[in-house]
Amino acid sequence: MRKNNLDEMQEKKLLSIEHNGMWLAFWGLVAAIMIQTCLGADFKQLAGEWVILMVLSIYTLIACIKNGIWDRRLKPNLKTNTLMSLLTGLAVFVIFAIEFHLDNQHGLVLPAAAFIGIFTFLLCLAVLQFTSYLYKKRKETLEQACDK
Repeated sequence: MRKNNLDEMQEKKLLSIEHNGMWLAFWGLVAAIMIQTCLGADFKQLAGEWVILMVLSIYTLIACIKNGIWDRRLKPNLKTNTLMSLLTGLAVFVIFAIEFHLDNQHGLVLPAAAFIGIFTFLLCLAVLQFTSYLYKKRKETLEQACDK
């Protein structure tokens, strides 16, 4: 094992820098995918960004649940999950409405974008509810282990 050359203050600062860098990369990838989608890029053009975003997201999700961590501010409940899913569905609706409009598919813009937005809302809500359940079970297990 290598020797750590950082004192506690430097270690905390480095963790903060890494934290901010991870979220900058996450939201940067989301923005890049959204912009490219609105400009008419197909999946082949988005594949690299999408794979990196999925790996980052899945790693973060698994690591947080494994350690019994949800979020600093948001609670893992139906109200919060519904709100976050609604915002996600709305964002997807807007992105696809723009994309379909730019592709001159004017007749299909609202129905198709609405279908995709509603599907995204439902899928996101289901995933958030499932991960909330996993988080609560894991947190309970960790708390029981601490009590022993």
